[in-house]
Amino acid sequence: MFKKFQARESVSGVSQVKSSVQRGIKTKLVDQFPPIDDYIAQIFPKKEPLVLVKCHEHIEILSINQEILFFRQRGDYLPSLRLLHKYPVILPCQQVDKGAIKFLLSGANVMCRGLTSPGAKLADLPKGAVVAITAEGKQHALAIGKMAMSAGEIRDTNKGIGIEVIHFLNDGLWQMKQLEK
Repeated sequence: MFKKFQARESVSGVSQVKSSVQRGIKTKLVDQFPPIDDYIAQIFPKKEPLVLVKCHEHIEILSINQEILFFRQRGDYLPSLRLLHKYPVILPCQQVDKGAIKFLLSGANVMCRGLTSPGAKLADLPKGAVVAITAEGKQHALAIGKMAMSAGEIRDTNKGIGIEVIHFLNDGLWQMKQLEK
């Protein structure tokens, strides 16, 4: 989704979010990611204004102090990788083997074999679950993706795409470290 995303060309509008809308967004995020409840006050400080950045292709980014926190494209908000590195408990993890790292960093989807081989750890999650994708021997997540199959289906078929990658290290959103004023 963010492979060819560039801040200067993609951003179409920036607006401050009203406090009532901000409360609704916080509630929705806590419902969507229950572990975030303990950190919501740190992620969204009371005195700091929340900014909504609208981009082309129906992408919206939530930001505080020019720091990108969450993004979405028509669906639910998802955490950025930078936020996920600070608060890794937000999303459940799926671990791939070392061989998948170079493919993940180029934006490829995670294949079932990368999740079932030695060195990988496949958590029992349903189809459609949003996950952090980590790699064998690495501390932080390399990507965020959506399960294309349930964990049971991945183990049974062991063929095809297991996780569709949405946001990965060094994509356009990652390179946009901070929003420009």
